[in-house]
Amino acid sequence: MLKSACLTVTLLAFALGAHAQPSGVSASGVVFGQSAPLTGANAELGNDIRNGALAYFRKVNEAGGVHGRRIELVTLDDANQVPRAEANTKKLVEEDGVFALFGYASATLSRPALPIVEKHRVPFLAPFTGADPMRVFNRHVYNMRASYADELEKIVDHFAPLGISRFSIVYYDDVVGRENLTAVDRALKKRGLSAVSVASFKDRAKPDIEAGVQAVAKGAPDVVILTTLYKASADFIKLARRAGLAAQVASNSFPGASPLAKELGGEGAGTIVATVVPPPTKRSLPVVQEYQAAIEKQLGRKEYSFTSLESYIGAKVAVEALKRAGPRPTREAFMQALDNMKGLDTGGYVVSFAPGDHNGSSFVELTVIGRDLKFNY
Repeated sequence: MLKSACLTVTLLAFALGAHAQPSGVSASGVVFGQSAPLTGANAELGNDIRNGALAYFRKVNEAGGVHGRRIELVTLDDANQVPRAEANTKKLVEEDGVFALFGYASATLSRPALPIVEKHRVPFLAPFTGADPMRVFNRHVYNMRASYADELEKIVDHFAPLGISRFSIVYYDDVVGRENLTAVDRALKKRGLSAVSVASFKDRAKPDIEAGVQAVAKGAPDVVILTTLYKASADFIKLARRAGLAAQVASNSFPGASPLAKELGGEGAGTIVATVVPPPTKRSLPVVQEYQAAIEKQLGRKEYSFTSLESYIGAKVAVEALKRAGPRPTREAFMQALDNMKGLDTGGYVVSFAPGDHNGSSFVELTVIGRDLKFNY
């Protein structure tokens, strides 16, 4: 009887200890989870996001980790498909038990994660989107970057003082795309203007580019504002040029400045892109210097991009919060550390959160793609 009682107590203690162990945390590591398009449409963006985070985590791990624990990033490929992103999130949270989620590649891929995040109280950091639906306050979601509305306001504000009044908008006809349309419309109305033409794509995977160019051309715009993925944006620009549409083209950050430039090749010169981090070649900033060294080590080559720099900064913020959460980190302590993160200077880029404000930055700059695929700023 005594032996049986002792066994029961031992098993109970083991069970309580296992239950007390925070998800995604072990004596040797902390695991972050990510769903990203590593293949298919938008693969370059997804791989850039992953590589930027891995570069910083590697740097931290080689210096001994955080409170003696290594940082691990588990990435599952969603091929830019919403159902796969949702399934990946369920696996990461409910089966793999990751500590937090990091760096999903868009609002459409991120939004299905929200019910899962809320149910299991999982921190969700640095979704790569400025879409309004992802910026509505959520206790568990932390945005590191400016909103698309901030970017689109910046684009309109760049042209309007020059006397330019004829704007066209290209967007996806879905929840996020219509928010972008609304943001541009709001910026134009503030200046007594309205769009002269619009083009919408119902199918993100197979947009009708030719019909879009024709719809935009009917308004004879001076500026076309794109809010589409890099392949669709590049295809639109190329076809518009061949069709004789001479309008200046400006894009929000959604396609990723670097992937868009690569997709355009020599036809991209003069295209304006809004960016939410400094240029990845601006070595006057300490964060850019350390990023360049880290990404070169990660990739084995000098391949810099706005996207991987943004992810690098996001990973840096995550690690800082993990440090502040203490040697026995829990998800709640981690989120409290983020909530109290005021004016964190990552090396020339500042991020701030508050308990009721999880939008960490409103930084926006406009860059221009040069003929040599370099960016002018």
